Amino acid sequence: MSAIPLSHHRTHDGWIFTSGQIGRDAQGHIPSEFAAQAIIAIENLRDRLEDAGTSLTSVVKTTVFLTRHSDFAEMNEIYASYFAPPYPARSTIVAGMVRPELLFEIEAIAVRPR
Repeated sequence: MSAIPLSHHRTHDGWIFTSGQIGRDAQGHIPSEFAAQAIIAIENLRDRLEDAGTSLTSVVKTTVFLTRHSDFAEMNEIYASYFAPPYPARSTIVAGMVRPELLFEIEAIAVRPR
């Protein structure tokens, strides 16, 4: 895959904004199962936040993209295993993705601890 003109995360004034993270593992493989994609994507998000000096606990807002309404309940279970109350504010959108094999994407806004 050629380079895409984006940053995985950007920091401004203590805020961290991430690009959408998908369920592609370190070897470039995208599993066909929804749960596997969601787990990999959230772990990729966690890694991007750690690269920026913060963690999932500092996330204040997420946007989740699904391709199928039927994955909503499973997404909530997986999401709740990574985020704790008080949960980040969240928008969930069902839409097509840029690649047909993608079933889940997540982006976040976090604040760097002082």
